[in-house]
Amino acid sequence: MNAITPTRRGLLKSTGLVLGVALPAAGRAARALPDAPFAPNAFVRVSPDNLVTIIIKHVEMGQGPATGLATIVADEMDADWSQVRVEFSPANDALYKNLYFGTMGTGGSSAIANSWEQMRGAGASARAMLAEAGAKRWGVAVGEVKVARGVVSHGDNKASFGELAGEAALLKPPEKPVLKTPDQFTLIGRDTPKIDSVAKSTGAAQFTMDVRRPGMVYSAILHPPLFGGKVGKVDVSAAMAVNGVLGVKPIPQGVAVYARDTWAAMQGRAALRVEWDLSKAEKRSTEELYAQFAEKTEEPGVQVEASGDAKAAFKGAAGKLEAVYCFPYLAHAPMETLDAVIEMQGDEVHVWMGSQFQVGEMGAIAAVLGVKPDKVVLHEQYAGGSFGRRVSPGMEFGVEAASVFKAWGGKVPVKHVWTRENDLMGGFYRPLVVHTVRGGLDGNGEIISWDHVVAAQSAFKGTPMEFMGIQKGIDGSITEGAAESSYRFPNHYVGQHIMEGGVPTLWWRSVGNTHTAYAMETFLDQMLERGKKDPVEGRLALMHDERMKAVLRKAAEIAKWGSKPPEGRARGVAAHFSFGTYVAQVAEVSKGPDGLPKVHKIWCAVDCGVAVNPNIIRAQMEGGIGYGLGHALYGEIVLGEGGIVQQSNFDTYRSLRIGEMPEVEVAIIESGAHPRGVGEPGLPPVAPAVANAWRNLTGKVVRRLPFSVGGRV
Repeated sequence: MNAITPTRRGLLKSTGLVLGVALPAAGRAARALPDAPFAPNAFVRVSPDNLVTIIIKHVEMGQGPATGLATIVADEMDADWSQVRVEFSPANDALYKNLYFGTMGTGGSSAIANSWEQMRGAGASARAMLAEAGAKRWGVAVGEVKVARGVVSHGDNKASFGELAGEAALLKPPEKPVLKTPDQFTLIGRDTPKIDSVAKSTGAAQFTMDVRRPGMVYSAILHPPLFGGKVGKVDVSAAMAVNGVLGVKPIPQGVAVYARDTWAAMQGRAALRVEWDLSKAEKRSTEELYAQFAEKTEEPGVQVEASGDAKAAFKGAAGKLEAVYCFPYLAHAPMETLDAVIEMQGDEVHVWMGSQFQVGEMGAIAAVLGVKPDKVVLHEQYAGGSFGRRVSPGMEFGVEAASVFKAWGGKVPVKHVWTRENDLMGGFYRPLVVHTVRGGLDGNGEIISWDHVVAAQSAFKGTPMEFMGIQKGIDGSITEGAAESSYRFPNHYVGQHIMEGGVPTLWWRSVGNTHTAYAMETFLDQMLERGKKDPVEGRLALMHDERMKAVLRKAAEIAKWGSKPPEGRARGVAAHFSFGTYVAQVAEVSKGPDGLPKVHKIWCAVDCGVAVNPNIIRAQMEGGIGYGLGHALYGEIVLGEGGIVQQSNFDTYRSLRIGEMPEVEVAIIESGAHPRGVGEPGLPPVAPAVANAWRNLTGKVVRRLPFSVGGRV
């Protein structure tokens, strides 16, 4: 059975062969002892019991890196999948940084993409060393040795990886290991079962919510009712009267209640009476923000991209279309809310959590607690979803959890857990966004002008990551997908306004593409209709990338585009490129009893380069479609009068229900290109594909999401 467990600071204690991409002097010295492992900068470990352990540097929050990265290594090693297990790496940039970020982190659909060559090299090195160990044992040329399914052989001589681990540990790793050619792959490109499915199905997999420590205290927090509010006076008497409550402490983020169990902490929190200082709080409502943002989009903003003269071409166009699109704040709402356990062990701080930016978050915790970063030990856990929520530029949740621990004295373990109310009312939302788009057609129905201005709050501005996210006054995440789009127009302008706001915002699954794809694809659909162009053929004529054209053609093919849909239904199409991956989707909808789209089926074509594990690719396309569809239909965080968040739990923040999930058919384009991400690119096309089908069915143009607000007929 495959298994997954966390490591402790990378000190891999079992005997046998441990292999990293590069080994320091200490690691090389250790090779003199057959039963001693290599140094801790390891991605691969082979133990005498014949288990192959692969160290995973990315958090596993359901998107599949544990399986994908293990697949890459195991294939290059020629390991048998049944002998493979994985462990989470410690927080260590020198060994486990994301090669795209320069620090440890999971995001931007980069886990497989940044690790592809690194993990292949680790697996190929291990294979070469095991083969050499076999050759030396049998006194034959290494070129005559075969490796397959975890066995090294030469004629009648055979040895398992575990049997050769000690001998292989004495050898020098190859400087440039020989990688397989695609025709030699045995696991890559095949539907390998997920390595963690059994553990998750049986409950054996450990999430932070499952962690228990001796003497542990539980905490809950009450945040200010408005963003930017501060704690004033606190009346703790009623909270302290709750059975099981141990204490109440004001902290910079709010008021923490400590108790013997989670329920008592929550009850104590409900009993608190707090006077808040709201003098500097954000008090604008959603409607006020929409109006201010929309007004700003009447100005050109900072130029992100331009060709020709879009305004002049629009002015002289034979046909014109103008539209304002409004996109609400969205919460991430992962099933497991934010949580952490912190404990002091001697002079070390031990942290149990599903951390998405491990080194940054541990550094933030260290700063709060006044210890050196190397004294903070991360025990990485499974994370029950994230969609971007488990990391913020200031590592705010890690800072809050450390503040809660510190306020209680730092002597006993504290488990800090957000409730769903904290989650939905706590900010760090997908930003509220307004687009204004103007398009012009010539007398032949050809698009000659596209003028596109976006106003949104930046998740980077004023944070420690501003230098990464904002260059020359431009936050690329606001207009990604509108700038550098899949289409070419003779006169084209994209501008942006970075708006000020007190609501904490954050990247949300597929970031700016969540709204740019919708504005682009629905506006384009109307423009093509006015120009009397078929939605598929019209898009193909405007596309400049052959891979994008191929996925659109494939989606149209499997959906039988052009055929008549069943009575009472209509189809719509959308295509979008994000995170290096090309996706096109066709949606088939009817009118549901609630006056909203009932989505029957989504046909999806995807080109993500080498398909490391088609099973995971299909799952991520399906997951992205379900997540995107639910939010497009129902998702909205509303600031009411005075800036109060109106949603607090799933009764007011509606998710897609299992009976509403459409049938999904996924076609994966065969490709030899470098593999790219699949966690996010499946989401952007679904909402516009549904909106285009809805317009075809009802004539209703939806320019304000969710559909429950702007699309009901």
